Amino acid sequence: MTLLEARGLTRHFGGLKAVDGVDFTLEEGEIHALIGPNGAGKTTFVSLLSGRVPVQSGTIRLKGRDITRVPAHARVHAGIAYTFQITQVFAALSVFDNVALAVQSRGGHPIAAETMAALGRVGLAERADQIAGTLSYGHQRVLEIAMGLALQPVLLILDEPTQGLSDGEIATFKEIVRSVVPKTTVLLIEHNMDVVMGLADRITVLNFGTVLATGTPEAIRADRAVQAAYLGG
Repeated sequence: MTLLEARGLTRHFGGLKAVDGVDFTLEEGEIHALIGPNGAGKTTFVSLLSGRVPVQSGTIRLKGRDITRVPAHARVHAGIAYTFQITQVFAALSVFDNVALAVQSRGGHPIAAETMAALGRVGLAERADQIAGTLSYGHQRVLEIAMGLALQPVLLILDEPTQGLSDGEIATFKEIVRSVVPKTTVLLIEHNMDVVMGLADRITVLNFGTVLATGTPEAIRADRAVQAAYLGG
């Protein structure tokens, strides 16, 4: 069943066509990767989906509801959570308090139980009392995922989540992502092709603000246009 559908999505910045008439669908319970060269429009596109950048033209529907003009905070309440390329944790607060704020923001209750449940899902329950700023970079990225999951989203958007992570941290990240589906649909913006090919059910390739291809990892790997534009084939 389709969870999210974008049709003709467009956002230009002056003469730059960052996103140019993109059609895109997400199916419930899938891990969908969005890839493409630097400057392809990936971050702008997901910013349109999350409401952080306004749409110039086109439509976005979530579970059939038109959310094209719905503001970002209301999209969070509708079930869209977005973690950033750069960590956005509250460094001076404890791990517990970071996630508790996310629970509280959506009116969750009881806060303590839901907070610990979110931390447990990502393996940080034992670090609940630790100050977030003292975590390793990898654990801070995992904390961000916990904060996203605490919102109980139907769609979790992860923007370059493995950037700067060690091989061991990447392996942990992959286990976490697999564990949240099918309850939560995941849209993954990622440059690490081993992660993409190992996790994604489907992949969409953006190039110059347009969709170059969409398909299974096998189909994308074999696509000659994708090889020429991005995979170096």
